[in-house]
Amino acid sequence: MFNHRSLGYAFVAPGIVLLIVILGFPALASLLQSFNLWGGSGTPGIGAYQKLLLDPEFRQTLLNTALFVVVVVAAHVVLGLSVALLLNLDVPGRWLFRVIAILPWTMPDIIGGLIFRFIFDTLAGGVNAVLALAGYAPVDWFGAPGQAFGTVIFAEVWRGYPYVMLILLAGLQAIPRDQYEAAEIDGVGKWKTFLHITLPNLKPMLAIAIILDAIWECRLFGMIYGMTGGGPGYATQNLSLLVYKNYFQFFDTAYASSIAVVLAALLLVLAIPYVRMTLKEES
Repeated sequence: MFNHRSLGYAFVAPGIVLLIVILGFPALASLLQSFNLWGGSGTPGIGAYQKLLLDPEFRQTLLNTALFVVVVVAAHVVLGLSVALLLNLDVPGRWLFRVIAILPWTMPDIIGGLIFRFIFDTLAGGVNAVLALAGYAPVDWFGAPGQAFGTVIFAEVWRGYPYVMLILLAGLQAIPRDQYEAAEIDGVGKWKTFLHITLPNLKPMLAIAIILDAIWECRLFGMIYGMTGGGPGYATQNLSLLVYKNYFQFFDTAYASSIAVVLAALLLVLAIPYVRMTLKEES
């Protein structure tokens, strides 16, 4: 007869096998391809990794990715927390406002990228149409590197903030109400209540939201591909787009796989705090 521990392992075994097949096999294949040891084409041995150190496009793309993630995640936290606080209020029709607030997250990122590409189009875009009505000249939003980068950030902030908002809203609803009641009885103001009750209770959820959102934004592809394709030049290109370009356009599988390995290593570093938090809670 199986004991409880063995029975538990038996139940989770299919999931573990599925994860190994779906995630482990591609990871191993990418690692082998980065050294050109299994199919594909490109520089053999560690040549692909040596190329990374000398490639100015990779350095710029890595900088783009880091800057994009920092700005977008920071904006997601500020906007997500603000909306979560509003949606946590006891007002009539609260469910309707919650549905409206989550709608951007339901949109696939590639579709969102194409929509924003049309909205900010120089000739037919709605933004320039509004500017024309106000008496301003049309703006080529994707023509200059700085403007294109800022436009992509704006679009992703709008599309991605509900993810952080949902995590923080769940954290807000888990805060014991008696803490707020005690603060109200003691005559504590709303700002001090937020600083000394809401924020301390939200710290674990804030950490989880920041880590998971950073991981998601690091591997973002569809939004940027749909809006700019990484252009102009590679001003808005991130690591995921660089992998795609080298693998499917230039057919340099070794170099593309080496970039993918670096990206996976970065994501692993970001995931370590989340794993440690999870293990600490379970223990």
